[in-house]
Amino acid sequence: MLELIWIEDEREARSEQTRRTRLWERWSQAGGAASPFGIILRPSPGAPNVCPFPHWDYRSPLMPDLQLQVAAEGGLEEPMWFYMTGGRPPSEFPPERRQPLAHPAGLYELSGVCIVCPPLRETSVTAMMARSGVIGVDTGLEHFMELTFDGHCRPKHADLRPELPLVLRW
Repeated sequence: MLELIWIEDEREARSEQTRRTRLWERWSQAGGAASPFGIILRPSPGAPNVCPFPHWDYRSPLMPDLQLQVAAEGGLEEPMWFYMTGGRPPSEFPPERRQPLAHPAGLYELSGVCIVCPPLRETSVTAMMARSGVIGVDTGLEHFMELTFDGHCRPKHADLRPELPLVLRW
């Protein structure tokens, strides 16, 4: 799922509840040094349900059943990293919560994520996730993300820049 976040209420974004997420800093530095991305991981089927990075727990007052583990050591120059212990693939949702799995564009599965960003520390969460094969990382002057679907089996792409820092490949 791709989710776009828009800050509508500066006071709420700077509140005690939200301050530790540093959403306001990311938002106010949009187009600059701060990464505009957040990545949520979920447990793989059959894998241990353990967050792969040092973290702190976040619960939204608007969604009390949602608990996210937020990377404790991430800098603004890299994406925000989250882990959702209760996360499951959409195909495993109960029938009453399952949304259509057939995408109108004929896309089936997100098969690759690559972050393009200025150089990161080798000790960053993003570098650690790249070394473990979760994502790819390339160095560039601007922040943008490439999402690949279905192994890029059709040689098609859509570059959404400059409106969105996003390239889609399928």
